Amino acid sequence: IGIMGNIKKVIIIGGGASGMVAAISASRNGAKAIIIEQLNRVGKKILATGNGRCNITNSRINIDRYHGKNPSFIHGALSQFNKDDTIDFFADLGLSFYEEDGKLYPASLQASSVIDVLRYEMQDLGIEEICDSRVKSISALDSGFEIKMEDGRKIFGNKVIVATGGKANPGLGSNGSGYKLVKPFGHKIIEPFPALVQLRLDAKFLKSLAGVKFFGEAAIRLKNKVLRRERGEILFTSYGISGPPIIQLSRCTGEQLSLGGEPSLTVNMFPGKDYEEVLNLLIRRNNLRENKPLNHSFIGLINKRLINVLLKESGIEKFDMPCSVVKIEDLKAIANKMARWSFNIKGTQSWSDAQVTAGGVDVSHVNPETMESKLIPGIYFAGEILDIDGDCGGFNLQWAWSSGYVAGFHASLI
Repeated sequence: IGIMGNIKKVIIIGGGASGMVAAISASRNGAKAIIIEQLNRVGKKILATGNGRCNITNSRINIDRYHGKNPSFIHGALSQFNKDDTIDFFADLGLSFYEEDGKLYPASLQASSVIDVLRYEMQDLGIEEICDSRVKSISALDSGFEIKMEDGRKIFGNKVIVATGGKANPGLGSNGSGYKLVKPFGHKIIEPFPALVQLRLDAKFLKSLAGVKFFGEAAIRLKNKVLRRERGEILFTSYGISGPPIIQLSRCTGEQLSLGGEPSLTVNMFPGKDYEEVLNLLIRRNNLRENKPLNHSFIGLINKRLINVLLKESGIEKFDMPCSVVKIEDLKAIANKMARWSFNIKGTQSWSDAQVTAGGVDVSHVNPETMESKLIPGIYFAGEILDIDGDCGGFNLQWAWSSGYVAGFHASLI
């Protein structure tokens, strides 16, 4: 497949969120856009976002919600295509929006709606989709680039946008293949690790608590210093702990683990209350019915499956002793667990469970205003392949839309 006359031909490797928007942006600006996707159709990973609802963006976009060696890199793309531009872009395609605590979803609450309107626009623009195809290598030519496929085919283009994603959720196409494509050009890869993922804990009682949920506060600590704190619904699992607060905390946890640190997790089962307040609460409850067994006194306060585990972890030997004989030292030990239950972290769950990749192509060799490689003119980057990742809540998709749109636009220029 050769270069077509004077029409700029842009090859987009990867048909995810950033790749699809890059193709639309390039095509709208007069280029011939071709997407090469290794799965049997484009956009599959979008279906898994926002618990199947697709959290398109967030009304509270700011740099503090992004991470990497140089988070300020995002300003170049977001200044050209921000969250308001994203809303206008999708509204023009036919989407209405539903907002929930800053998170913006399609009004249909179906991620498939996002894919459907993007694919319709791609088809309307004549964007070519080459699916079930894997790229083996990229070679720079005097007149552009040669894309060699694993099946032996060769595709030629004036510009190339690498939008292959990272390594998170490899079953949906992100397997780190893009790193291998650009390393020969001298691009450094910041060692990737799973982010927005569940944590594995070192605790013997986890299987007995699997499925137990409660509203609480969690904090990641390193040498008694709090790195980050979040609150919300927390879920114990057979391997460790999950829930929105844990997912948010996983990024700084993974970073410390990758650096050889030993971060720990502290859980407060009564967010907003400190140890003294929790202790006073327990004292009042203990005095309500002095003949009631200690373990029964917690019914109605915490999940019943937590009671015996919590008492055992607090050093209590007789769970059914009457409240009248419970010592203040016992209540202090229990209050300490409830307000600041500490866990050793064994690690994070694997890539297959991760929502996003931390690490990736070092942005120091990428132009933040155009997404073009500083090492090889004509190669551009978009989305998760770069060393930029955001918090849970639409921040990563906003980066995909912004970087994709900017890469597509600038790749289409003469």
